[in-house]
Amino acid sequence: MAPDSNTSSPLHGPLVTLRDPLDGDAVPLASILSEPEVAEWWVGYDVERVRSEFIDRPETTRIIEVDGRTVGVLCVFRGDDPEYPTTVMHIFISTDVRGRRIGEEALAIAIGREFAEGMTRITLDPNVHNSGAIRSYERLGFQRVGVLRDYQVRPGGALEDGLLMDLTRRDFPAGPPVPERDGQRPPK
Repeated sequence: MAPDSNTSSPLHGPLVTLRDPLDGDAVPLASILSEPEVAEWWVGYDVERVRSEFIDRPETTRIIEVDGRTVGVLCVFRGDDPEYPTTVMHIFISTDVRGRRIGEEALAIAIGREFAEGMTRITLDPNVHNSGAIRSYERLGFQRVGVLRDYQVRPGGALEDGLLMDLTRRDFPAGPPVPERDGQRPPK
């Protein structure tokens, strides 16, 4: 069961709200993780694994919500060493909201918060074959740093490489811009 108290206040963008997980998010998230295009990269999730990795970890999990509906997760792993102020992020979204830049908006909002709170670098590590995610991250300003060889064990035991990508506060002091909606930038 998820803790009763929130660990952070919700963050809002033009379409996206990032909020703490609730127990009721477990079933919708398990359903999203079973979508073939999501399950290709996020392998082996059921409701219990969703509860243990996302619902029961409000300190690192932000639910991505659109129009009051749970559409994905953004995991935020903030380093605690002041000499290395880096945050690692992982994200998945439902295929039915893809193409609307929902993931980019969620990342932009969260990155802005991380930079405002003193972090200086954000990293992502998609599978090298996840070209859609990589294009999306590059639109936000992430740079390719290098290949993480034999990084991910795939179903059947094959190893695949990951792509280390980063974005620094120097690139976007206030965070990357939130994607435009209806030709308008959101107010600052």
